[in-house]
Amino acid sequence: MTDYTLRPWQEGDDLQLMQIWPDADNIQASVFRAKLGPDTDSPWQRSIVVEHQGIPVAAGTVYETSLHDARLWSYVEVAPDHRRRGVGRLILDQLRKHAATSPSGVSALRTKIVPETSGAGFAQWAGLGSIQRTRMVRVNAGALAPQPLRADDADRLDQAVEDLATGSLELTQALWDFYRSVHEWDPPAEQSLGRVNRLFLSDEAEAFGAIVVRDDVIAAQHDGKKGPISAFAVSYRSLDADAPGREIPEDEPTEVLLGYDINAPRAAEDVEQLLALLVAQYPVVFQVDDSMSVLSELADALIGRGTAEVEEEALVLADR
Repeated sequence: MTDYTLRPWQEGDDLQLMQIWPDADNIQASVFRAKLGPDTDSPWQRSIVVEHQGIPVAAGTVYETSLHDARLWSYVEVAPDHRRRGVGRLILDQLRKHAATSPSGVSALRTKIVPETSGAGFAQWAGLGSIQRTRMVRVNAGALAPQPLRADDADRLDQAVEDLATGSLELTQALWDFYRSVHEWDPPAEQSLGRVNRLFLSDEAEAFGAIVVRDDVIAAQHDGKKGPISAFAVSYRSLDADAPGREIPEDEPTEVLLGYDINAPRAAEDVEQLLALLVAQYPVVFQVDDSMSVLSELADALIGRGTAEVEEEALVLADR
């Protein structure tokens, strides 16, 4: 290791590393690469670079997030020609030293990897264990037949489908309730509803629109209400939608966040109805964690029928 030196991140390191690193293997690597940067204290982050004979060949970072603050995100990447020489271990040891000084007092690490990649092998060697599987699932147009809304014996509709403004307090609360309930494996920090809206439903988050399914409408109408939200979908604009000359292919799926009331007795039916509406003409892609049991079972069923496919599967690994 005498030919390798460790130092803090410097301006221009990203350009030099991109010249020797191959294209990112997957979405996760792309996201982490974008996080590499100068040290900051708000939010707290430390990044380091390893040079070989004066040329940057590897880098790593560790940082806090305000949404999930029980662990620190971490990432290490080494140029292919310099792997299996202890460079990754050198970076990880330094990242753990930085983690021990984080202002929050949190030092446990987490990362996200794609199975059967070099990053997966290194993370598992480092002692990080899987705490969640997550998939990006593409559902083809027409994958589900339209399903009628439920009605009572007098043919009165007991369900309703409604477009809802992304600034809706009711929608924000429903989304946050869902998010917290399916992230017990990595509990989110307390957030104000205003911040939740900013993170998931704002123009800044590229939220484009929202549709909800309301259940028990008949009973709610007696009290002058609309009925509780049992399932919802939020659509998002592509990050490069406004790029000059960008033409969106007809088969490009719309990214959506699907959620549901985990206590609703017919949540599975309601989510399926909502998804059928979304894919009536166009494909969609959504993220599903194994902790989202209703969505996970629906995704498995569609994949089994050949009307959906996994675009990418990843594992969240963490210190235990």
